[in-house]
Amino acid sequence: MATAKLKAAPDAEEAKDGGKKSKKKLFIIAGAVLVVVAAAAAYFLLFAGSGEPAEEPKPEPGAVAALDAITINLADGHFLKLKLALQATKEVKEAPDGSKALDLAINQFSNRPVDELSSDKARNLAKKELLEKVEKAYEGEVMDIYFTEFVMQ
Repeated sequence: MATAKLKAAPDAEEAKDGGKKSKKKLFIIAGAVLVVVAAAAAYFLLFAGSGEPAEEPKPEPGAVAALDAITINLADGHFLKLKLALQATKEVKEAPDGSKALDLAINQFSNRPVDELSSDKARNLAKKELLEKVEKAYEGEVMDIYFTEFVMQ
């Protein structure tokens, strides 16, 4: 028959020391884990980025091609006299032909009511929409457009 050995219960002082040691170990381990997590987060933010593609640098402006004024028929017998200028990128050797931009402007503004174009906000929105179409049509050769004349009657 095997006999079990009984171990004496630790006294109060030993119990206190054992509790301090286990808490100390816990704090050391938690601190080490925290340092590792912080280092991983810093590495991710500095080197891996946020996961979004970096923005392409904006092209440098080149020559500005001023186009002749055109008259566009609006709704209800009104008309718009529009004069555009195209801001080419620096890489473009010749001033861009304005035919595409004028055609796009005619298509965008034809038969629109005067109310849709009379406020600054509406005019800026129309300009933004036209710029998107022009940038696409000129395949990156034109980076901005300017309304040098915008008269409705």
